[in-house]
Amino acid sequence: MTSTSHHDLRPRAGTARYWRTVIALVAAAVATFAQLWSVQPVLPAIAADLDTSAAQAALTVSLATGGMAGFTLVWSGVADRLGRARVITISLLLATLLGCLAPFADHLWLLLLVRTLQGASLGGVPAAAVAHLAEEIHPTDVPRATGLYIAGNPLGGMGGRLLAGLATDLGGWQWGVAANTLLGLLALTVFVLLLPRSHGPRTRPDADIPGDAGMAKRLRAAITTRGLPALYAQALLLMGAFMAVYNLLGFRLMAEPFGLSQSVASLLFLAYTAGMLGSAMAGPATVRRGFYSVLTAATLLMLIGLGGLFTTALPVLLVALLVLTFAFFAAHATASARVGFQAADGRAQAMALYTLAYYVGSSLFGWLGGLVYDVVGWSGTVFFAATLTLLAALVALRLRHLPAPTRD
Repeated sequence: MTSTSHHDLRPRAGTARYWRTVIALVAAAVATFAQLWSVQPVLPAIAADLDTSAAQAALTVSLATGGMAGFTLVWSGVADRLGRARVITISLLLATLLGCLAPFADHLWLLLLVRTLQGASLGGVPAAAVAHLAEEIHPTDVPRATGLYIAGNPLGGMGGRLLAGLATDLGGWQWGVAANTLLGLLALTVFVLLLPRSHGPRTRPDADIPGDAGMAKRLRAAITTRGLPALYAQALLLMGAFMAVYNLLGFRLMAEPFGLSQSVASLLFLAYTAGMLGSAMAGPATVRRGFYSVLTAATLLMLIGLGGLFTTALPVLLVALLVLTFAFFAAHATASARVGFQAADGRAQAMALYTLAYYVGSSLFGWLGGLVYDVVGWSGTVFFAATLTLLAALVALRLRHLPAPTRD
């Protein structure tokens, strides 16, 4: 360890500045994922109100996630110029303003346009948040801080879905979307008020390289740095397995032998509480046990959870779902924290590529899981998800002896 590392003045875990930074970034995550997933539980109401099919209504989710994935690299370049915190603020402000327009969309094409733009706006948060933590928090405590930030993802996603469902019952899907926009505004206010002024190092060894040349160098580093492609593969494959299950689980619970109603089946999103726990526990576990050990354990635990989903006993299935959700978010927190740490150059670009892989996995393998379900049923979907998880574990073997990047 260099003398610079010994005298690193960035805040350690437990300090007031550390907690202000972490809570602010958790608020940003809540604002992001509450708004991103706000329409998912109210798709039937949107389809009925706008006189469209379920598949077309579902595009309000797909285009938003696609917009987020497609613009993370754009936002990462903006973050290098304007700063991480400023980009997160701009991103959330734009998304919240667009969220105010969504309830007034009286045609499907207009709602799809607003949702696409909203997703593109929200891409600034995942493109900059983990990079901001890596620069502002003491390196020893970055995994812990990142795990807490990632815990904000399921918190926002679960809270946004439940809030939208409740508000929709009271006044229609427009109320559901509006409620999440208000939640996003409140969370943005928390972020702005709590986040300390940046004092961390800006990792820009190419700062003297102008414009596109500097961006190209950082992007090349994000692609070629040892270990990063394998970490992107974790996002692609594990998220794909996770979403293949969650996209089809409602159909499974409403079919025989369970026969649950739509409202009761929708409570499955409460399993995201296990994801919050898994994310929060991943950071401290990584500090104690090491990155690769925690990632491997989480991946194996995902396989155990998937194995339990073959059951026809509802209590066993619910326990398996909790295990799967806990393990997935633990793996996601561990891998994303390592990306922020491993990318000495082009950190924002590396996080953008990780986010891109994450949402491509969600869209592509979530859709393919549906095709498998149509052909061979639930067991085929679970087997498909398990295959993706095993493939992620095999790719992760390249991370066994991954050296830490050199820091001056």
